[in-house]
Amino acid sequence: MPQSPDIPPGTLHMLILKTLQAGPLHGYAIAQRIHLISEDVLQVEEGSLYPALQRILVKGWAAAEWTQSETGRRVRVYKITPAGRKQLGAEISEFDRVMKAVYKVIETA
Repeated sequence: MPQSPDIPPGTLHMLILKTLQAGPLHGYAIAQRIHLISEDVLQVEEGSLYPALQRILVKGWAAAEWTQSETGRRVRVYKITPAGRKQLGAEISEFDRVMKAVYKVIETA
C-alpha cells in the first residue's frame, strides 16, 4: 500500500478554506472531504488539521461553533468568513503562479 504524499507546504490553509467554501463542516469531515476529492492522494493528519484550523480561526478566515453531529456527538463546525473567501482567492492565485513557474522549469529542464 503506497504511502500518501505530504501536502505541499503552504497549501493546507488553502485546501481547508476551499473545502469550507462548499459549506460548514467539522474537522474530521474536512479531512475526509479533502481525501475523497483528491481521490485518496491527500491525507490530512489530525496533528496538522486542528492547528491549521486554529490559525484560520485566529486570522478570522473562518468562524466555529459547537453543535451536535448526526450521531449525537458534540462537534465543532467551521464556516468560511468573507475574509476567508478573500484569502482563499489570494492563496489560489499565488498557488497558480508558483505552479506555472514549476511547470515551466520542468518542461524546459
